[in-house]
Amino acid sequence: MSTIRHDWTKEEIIAVYNKPMMDLLFEAASVHRKNHDPNVVQVSTLLSIKTGGCPEDCGYCPQAARYHTGVEGNDLMTVQQVKAQALRAKSSGSSRVCMGAAWRNVKDGPEFDQVLEMVRTINKLDMEVCCTLGMITENQAHRLAEAGLYAYNHNLDTSEEYYKEVISTRGYEDRLQTIENVRKTNVTVCSGGIIGMGESVEDRAGMLVALASLSPQPESVPINALVAVEGTPLEEEKPVEIWEMIRMVATTRIVMPNTQVRLSAGRTNMSREGQAMCFFAGANSIFAGDKLLTTPNPDVNEDMKMFEMLGLNPQKPFTKVSQPKTVEAADSQYQALGEKPKWTRPSHKIERNLEASGKKA
Repeated sequence: MSTIRHDWTKEEIIAVYNKPMMDLLFEAASVHRKNHDPNVVQVSTLLSIKTGGCPEDCGYCPQAARYHTGVEGNDLMTVQQVKAQALRAKSSGSSRVCMGAAWRNVKDGPEFDQVLEMVRTINKLDMEVCCTLGMITENQAHRLAEAGLYAYNHNLDTSEEYYKEVISTRGYEDRLQTIENVRKTNVTVCSGGIIGMGESVEDRAGMLVALASLSPQPESVPINALVAVEGTPLEEEKPVEIWEMIRMVATTRIVMPNTQVRLSAGRTNMSREGQAMCFFAGANSIFAGDKLLTTPNPDVNEDMKMFEMLGLNPQKPFTKVSQPKTVEAADSQYQALGEKPKWTRPSHKIERNLEASGKKA
């Protein structure tokens, strides 16, 4: 196993990112083979259990209520609907289900209780359960852990400096606080970001510094390529070139050797050859299914054909961390506290976000 460093500097990471491509690929592949089976890739399914109507102003997100993207909102799915989707995903080769809700933060009440029951249900199907629900308190993290949650996703998105150019309705420190709250339980952390939002290489390195500095480092780091959606402030951004994605995956692998690097949004614009290079560079997880929340994703059958062509095998559940136990609601030690935490609401404005929402800057 490789030595884990928490003291990476931005300059060191930029130097890694900018290495000659062949040197970068060789180093990343070597680190990958030392710490992971290079022929095993986890297949995960992302399920939007509550779509649209989010009060945030994230510049990349078509689910923000203030933007005109044509996304149709829906109410929280039922436990039965989620179970049916999970069984379908399992039959298609997925070992993990990630449930996303377009919330700013979790609020105690019937809807969160319903999500907890979804977690219990999927864990009993012997699948890893991940949730991305916005900011959560320590008590809410404990309640999710009791239900059998395997991972909590809360992306840093980008560097702390560039974050202020993308989002104005919450602060970077809120992201870190939520991760810290999750770390007080046995739930693993999934946190990564998006490239192609107009950020610099320095910003990409800054995000990796923030992630690598966490102790322990996240068990899972999604690397997303921006899917520019019409109606969002970032609709005019140019697509990320595959070489940028390969460099970002390879750099992430070198900086965080034990982490599961997830090749996430943007795969519809990648050739099989490009994806194969990402796997060689250290990516060992993909999201399957026709959609990633609201944006297109390759067909699962096409992914399985690609796996067969490359000699890749889907990762079995609970390979990295053992399966959590599920505590039934009646036996829970943690009850709803009706908390009303004061999450940050920064005072700065982002001109392009205001323009996209139809307001004058």
